[in-house]
Amino acid sequence: MAAGGFQPSVDSFPFFFLATIIPAIDIAPESHAPERLHPLVATLIVFLSNFGILVLELVAGRLTAPIVGVSLYTWTSIIGVILAGISLGNYLGGKIADRWASLTTLAWLFVISAAGSASILWTIDLIHPLRELELPIIVGVLLVFTVVFLLPGTLLGTISPVVVKLTLADLNRTGDVVGKIYAAGAAGSIAGTFATGFFLISAFGTRLLVWGVAGGLLLIGAAIGLSARRQLRYGPLALFGLFLALSSLVWQRGWLGSPCLRETDYYCIKVRPDDKEPNLYVLTLDRLVHSYVDPDDPTYLRYGYEKVYADVVKAAFPGAPSLSALFIGGGGYTFPRYLEVVHPGSRIEVVEIDPGVTQTAYAELGLPADTSIVTFNEDARRFMANLPPAARYDLIVGDAFNDFSVPYHLTTLEFDRQVAAHLTPNGLYLVNIIDGRQGDFLRAYVSTLQQVFDEVYVSPVVSEIGQLSRQTYVIVAANRELPIHKPAQPSALDRQFVTPAELAGYLQQGRPLILTDDYVPVDNLLAPVFADSGL
Repeated sequence: MAAGGFQPSVDSFPFFFLATIIPAIDIAPESHAPERLHPLVATLIVFLSNFGILVLELVAGRLTAPIVGVSLYTWTSIIGVILAGISLGNYLGGKIADRWASLTTLAWLFVISAAGSASILWTIDLIHPLRELELPIIVGVLLVFTVVFLLPGTLLGTISPVVVKLTLADLNRTGDVVGKIYAAGAAGSIAGTFATGFFLISAFGTRLLVWGVAGGLLLIGAAIGLSARRQLRYGPLALFGLFLALSSLVWQRGWLGSPCLRETDYYCIKVRPDDKEPNLYVLTLDRLVHSYVDPDDPTYLRYGYEKVYADVVKAAFPGAPSLSALFIGGGGYTFPRYLEVVHPGSRIEVVEIDPGVTQTAYAELGLPADTSIVTFNEDARRFMANLPPAARYDLIVGDAFNDFSVPYHLTTLEFDRQVAAHLTPNGLYLVNIIDGRQGDFLRAYVSTLQQVFDEVYVSPVVSEIGQLSRQTYVIVAANRELPIHKPAQPSALDRQFVTPAELAGYLQQGRPLILTDDYVPVDNLLAPVFADSGL
């Protein structure tokens, strides 16, 4: 540090960060000399501000998932709005830097950015009224994220230009200084992405994390403010003290408590007793009611698609004492438990990507500790790829599609081939999906299955095929004929499944599309259903 530069006493405030950063800020002793930032401090400041931006960007997806779900449209909107905010902030920050560049200005930009970040916890509740507006899907989703996240992104975007202005002391080194600051910003973005996705959300939850980002920005503003020479330099420190006091109150009142029972890297998990039948428990993953579970009666099936599953298994494996079954997605473990009781001795395995869902099933939904069900907490596509070639199942049940959030890699031709390779000769692949009146996703999904399996059957579960704006379908794929719509073999399943002629006619109403790993526009195919259902 230059001779005569500001040297605070560590005892004047008990924050190691403040004591570390302030001595490194280079300020000329003359009152008329311009204030400067040491290049290392400048890179640290930009690193931390960009770290905060990316934390907020990833938190945006988790905060809004229980309200608007997770889809290509939501993530596209999040990324686009945050980038728009950063761009606007860079523009405004350049104007500010040319007219008012000083440490005091920089400190107050951090203070204002902290306020903007904290505002997310209030504006997120404005999404609910917006859901009532009848807007095109893209307009509606963009409006939601603009209202909540454009302001924080813009405010944080103003910081870098001011930092650059305060760091440049020699125009001959402009490229070197600007390059280092840009690199530090990119590094901060990378670190924020990894830290948030791999650790911070699951460790602290989204609301506490947003509050922490606001506090961190205030702390940086306080450190910079104390290095300035103007009277307002103590304001950021006073506001940080107020923030600490408010944090204590917020913690005591539980205002930052998550509305989720568990908030994981994948879902906001909620469990509550059913309004009409208190013995039932309702599992909600993000915005979707996923399962109804009676902990005392594993044979209880609430959803129509689960009852179709049961009827298909009974008809396809008459008198079978035990089965081998693989479930892709655990949820409330409703049908795995049903199968465990109805077919004792069965080999039942569940691939559930979210360990929190499995833990909730054990802790809240009555899955016994001594269950014979074996769970693997990993991605289903990876699990299938690593199965020994000789591994075979009588049943593979796909239940990993959460509302309109569809893991596209589980819908493709390549995955269907993996499934078929691990079925016994009489094995069945059962899946439930959601589609609406237009039926683009249903047609594509069934057409893709037909490339792999000799027989594909479709049950609309409720009403007729293509009659509802949002409808659940059970799809059964096999390499053998099932007792469905056989004139010499009438079955209760005849009423539940459309006839082969009806299915063929329905598939011909839309353009033929085979889903592959290279082309799988699931979100676009489901866009009409998303739009009809509202945000």
